[in-house]
Amino acid sequence: LKARLRRARELRTFASQDLGLPDNGSFRRFADMQRPYLVWNVFAAPELSLTPKQWCFPIAGCVAYRGYFAEAAARDLASRLSAAGLDTYVGGVPAYSTLGWFDDPIPSTVIAYPDIDLARLIFHELAHQVVYVPGDTTFNESFATAVERAGVRRWAVARNQTAALDALDQTLEQEGRVTALVLSARAKLAAIYAGPGDASAKRAAKQQVIAELRAAHARMAPATGRGDRYARWFAGPLNNAQIASFAAYTQGVPAFEALLARTQGDLGLFYDEARRLAGLPEAQRRDRLDELASEAPGRAASIP
Repeated sequence: LKARLRRARELRTFASQDLGLPDNGSFRRFADMQRPYLVWNVFAAPELSLTPKQWCFPIAGCVAYRGYFAEAAARDLASRLSAAGLDTYVGGVPAYSTLGWFDDPIPSTVIAYPDIDLARLIFHELAHQVVYVPGDTTFNESFATAVERAGVRRWAVARNQTAALDALDQTLEQEGRVTALVLSARAKLAAIYAGPGDASAKRAAKQQVIAELRAAHARMAPATGRGDRYARWFAGPLNNAQIASFAAYTQGVPAFEALLARTQGDLGLFYDEARRLAGLPEAQRRDRLDELASEAPGRAASIP
């Protein structure tokens, strides 16, 4: 534990000194949670729609999930929403950010993570303190994911961690392949829901797409060298709620990576540009992200 805490402290210092992330009390203390996750998030969406149910809160704005500190409470809400006819998904969350309002500790739920995963988590959560748009989950999570990826690569290079770079490349390769699978399935489902046919026919087509998604993942999972990081995710219901939650974290990443490339890798300029995007009206912000995504290798799907 001492060794892991020392590494966490090194990563926290690197985040502020080398990545320009906030230099405050966040992730400088340790909290023993004595449970597998910090919170459990409930996601919900209509049976024949990918538009997630929204919950609105002070400060955070409207988000596509509702969090609970007790798993039983999250499962209870999911059961009630399912009884009302909604697709639901409950996902455990190992850590989160209070956006700088409090000094978030490093919880025991993540302290045993491999170095690159612990680095990604710390950089991701601190990125939320740099730019955050209340009510725009896709923008917020995609920005933080782009920061974490750039940050952990710089950390590994600065310390000549060849093994960490190789592990990161393998991880990102798998993430990219799984993301492509899920977003392709998402696009097929969206076309089914918007297309002709009655509800019964759409339900059958939906189940076919989900079956194809599971089969595609089963074929590709053994091809990576670090094991299947998505086995637990694919063990879920793979319904509209779960697929919508996945897209929120990944769909805008190519746009932000293109923006970082435009700034020649200067993170300070990148943060300034992201803040400018955050200040745009929602429609303009999404149009701009679509434009940026078109510059990335492999055209990303439009952000809904």
